[in-house]
Amino acid sequence: MRFTVVTVCLNPGDKLEPTLESVLEQTWGDVEVVLKDGGSTDGALERWKQENASRPGAERVRIYVEKDGGIYEAMNQGAARARGEFILFLNCGDVLADREVLERTERVLEEERRSGTDMDSLVLYGDTCSGKNGVVIASAPAITGFTCYRNIPCHQSCFYSAALCRGKPYDLRYRIRADYDHFLWCFYRAGARMRHMEFPVSSYEGGGFSESPDNRRSDSQEHRQITETYMGRWELWRYRLALAVTLAPLRRILAESGPFSGLYHWLKEKIYRRKP
Repeated sequence: MRFTVVTVCLNPGDKLEPTLESVLEQTWGDVEVVLKDGGSTDGALERWKQENASRPGAERVRIYVEKDGGIYEAMNQGAARARGEFILFLNCGDVLADREVLERTERVLEEERRSGTDMDSLVLYGDTCSGKNGVVIASAPAITGFTCYRNIPCHQSCFYSAALCRGKPYDLRYRIRADYDHFLWCFYRAGARMRHMEFPVSSYEGGGFSESPDNRRSDSQEHRQITETYMGRWELWRYRLALAVTLAPLRRILAESGPFSGLYHWLKEKIYRRKP
């Protein structure tokens, strides 16, 4: 099995159908979905199974119901059951950007294999479509320490080798940024090769747990704790200075503002894609 899409849910309502549909309609069929449910009571799983019982390909959705202590434990439970060589964590409510995402990703994987890349130490990542405002959020063309400090790719747009997910499950000490901690571990500790794919992988619904006003302080605290784990004092000082000089808080406002976000992300993509 080439790909496993891990989707976790708890009372997903009408968000479950579009997520699963976006995987089942892919032109590349060597994919399974591990749907990890925390014990839903809204009937969404039962409705999906009933409506898709005779659908070709529905057998590729493997459903597990098990209690968990939160989203990251649920994701660990899902990843532990993955059969694929590469894992994509696609949250319930998010979708793959189009029908050919997996086919294009497979072509990139074959390029990496032919070039001799250690496939057990590989992360492929792409761009992300924002469900809030419809703009494409370009990911950095190369991952550096500053990228890791500032803004890593959206985890719904990252394909991890299953070996990296087994090597370090999500750290449950972090309620908000365990995926961030895992990405930095891949870069700083595992020495993973990280390749940008120049196309959108997922459409991100937005409005996640970390984005609520009540969790912003916890988010910042976890960011500091994680970066201090992987980065040196001098490195952190340089990154913090760079963000201050480049007016990072103002740029964040522009990136999230309805009237300006499209222009902001368009300019950012042009800067990322410019030729040396």
